[in-house]
Amino acid sequence: MRAPRPRTLGVLCVCLVLLAAGVYGGVRWMRGTQGSVTLLASWSGEERAQFEEHVIEPFEAKYRIDVVYQGSSALSQVLAADMAAGSPPDVAVLPGPGELLAHAMDGRLHPLDQLFDTEQYDRFWAPEITVPGEEAHTYWLPVKTGLKSMVWYGGRTAPTESVAPGRWCLGMESGATSGWPGTDWVEDILLQQAGPRVYEDWANGKLAWTDKAVAKAWSTWADMVAAGGGRPAEEALTTGFADACAPGRLEHQGSFRAGRWAGEGGFVHFSDVVPGAGPNAGAWEVSGDLAAVYHRTPEAEQLIRYLADPGTELPEYTANRAAEPGGQDATGGKIGEILRGSGRVRCWDASDAMPRTTRDAFQQAVLRHLVAPDELGDLLRELDSLRVRQDLPVCGSG
Repeated sequence: MRAPRPRTLGVLCVCLVLLAAGVYGGVRWMRGTQGSVTLLASWSGEERAQFEEHVIEPFEAKYRIDVVYQGSSALSQVLAADMAAGSPPDVAVLPGPGELLAHAMDGRLHPLDQLFDTEQYDRFWAPEITVPGEEAHTYWLPVKTGLKSMVWYGGRTAPTESVAPGRWCLGMESGATSGWPGTDWVEDILLQQAGPRVYEDWANGKLAWTDKAVAKAWSTWADMVAAGGGRPAEEALTTGFADACAPGRLEHQGSFRAGRWAGEGGFVHFSDVVPGAGPNAGAWEVSGDLAAVYHRTPEAEQLIRYLADPGTELPEYTANRAAEPGGQDATGGKIGEILRGSGRVRCWDASDAMPRTTRDAFQQAVLRHLVAPDELGDLLRELDSLRVRQDLPVCGSG
């Protein structure tokens, strides 16, 4: 059989492309869509399924806008590559404000303050950011929020100070972001020992990593989990952060673990078990997934409006004070009240508030510290060389 000529192949390729475009257009015509919006996020598995069912599908049905979802565990790397190629997603959802602040300063983000009522959110959830040469604007919207500073336990007896290292359920493995559970420990210890003001200065790069308060937090964590190599450290490095805990163990994890501990016990504030908790202890660390517009289109703006609507059924916990909490058990109701209630000091997960380079180095540093805590001085000096001063609202109260 004679091979087809190059011109024949070219015509065939064009036909296939046109056919594919026609099929796609036909599907959109049948669905009655009026446009599309690309959405980049890190959600996968059950988390993605819940978001698609409760948020994306109702949005598509209501506005006839097709949401093209791209999920990636390497979110920062994918977003950086897309921006470098000049084809960023319309909307991206990032965990925490640190990376978004850098993108806003670089002129990558579009203001959102005309798209939703920022007064329905505590200032640190949706702050106004001043970009050089511009007026102050809000550049991100909290979509999902989570509570930290929690110690989960089974049974009826809540833990107190002086917990034996062997009782902790400690898993550091999380693929490309391994080590982040350890950053939560160090941050939370500093928050409870030194208080919100010191914590905020550190998260904003205004306090050195070599400061004695920061060094004390690292040493306290090493003592609490018996760092220094050997079996405990080896198990922590190879255990997944979401692996099940053995009976009788304790877990320093966030509200996303509520389902795992349902009916088995409850949680206490981390300050109840932190050695040397200071007079300003009691603030809660929080986390959040924040939506930002990288390519402004009418469809992208409509998606932001929808996500900010108090009537939209967002999964897990919302920071919107106008939203009605629904379908939560007693534990979920308590978590929601802490996240949105007045009179409680809440602080961003510090590593999520830091620039990406610092955050990534922090995650790697906690893995090293588990194995070699005696090298803390060198480790902190390395981290301090990456310190970047910024002005981000890290702590606040409702």
